[in-house]
Amino acid sequence: MTDTASSARDDSASAPCLQQRYAPHNACFGCGPANGKGLQIQSFVQGDTVVCDWQPQPHHEAFPGMLNGGICGALLDCHSNWTAAWFLMQKHGQVTPPCTVTADFHVKLKRPTPTSGPVHLQAQVVESSDDRAVVEAQLIAGGKVCATCRGTFVAVTEGHPAYHRW
Repeated sequence: MTDTASSARDDSASAPCLQQRYAPHNACFGCGPANGKGLQIQSFVQGDTVVCDWQPQPHHEAFPGMLNGGICGALLDCHSNWTAAWFLMQKHGQVTPPCTVTADFHVKLKRPTPTSGPVHLQAQVVESSDDRAVVEAQLIAGGKVCATCRGTFVAVTEGHPAYHRW
């Protein structure tokens, strides 16, 4: 765990987050455990929801005390992508998640996001097919929904540049 990340956990408090469990060498800016300068979000399964608590730092701010909107988008994108990967893995009875990429995502910034405390992310799959999942997510800070996201995430196959990036 880094100084920029903290975690919400499922029933097994000793279980690593999805990113550490399935992609410890991933260097993604938003969710890669191997990216020391990234956001290093840590997503945990709680029933049919995937959650994450993340602590912003001053260098993530757009202006004093408020999180940059692009960082909000990156948090929602990566967290939703892991939600889709976990869901598709479970749906197909696999032991590792498929490599998923963002096909589209739409973020609504509803209010400024304070950086004085943790940001809570929660996401659920609302639609799916064989190789894709539509995820809806919320970013909550200070007890208020500050941003929402709806995105489509697709499992890629061999030949795609992101295939086996994890």
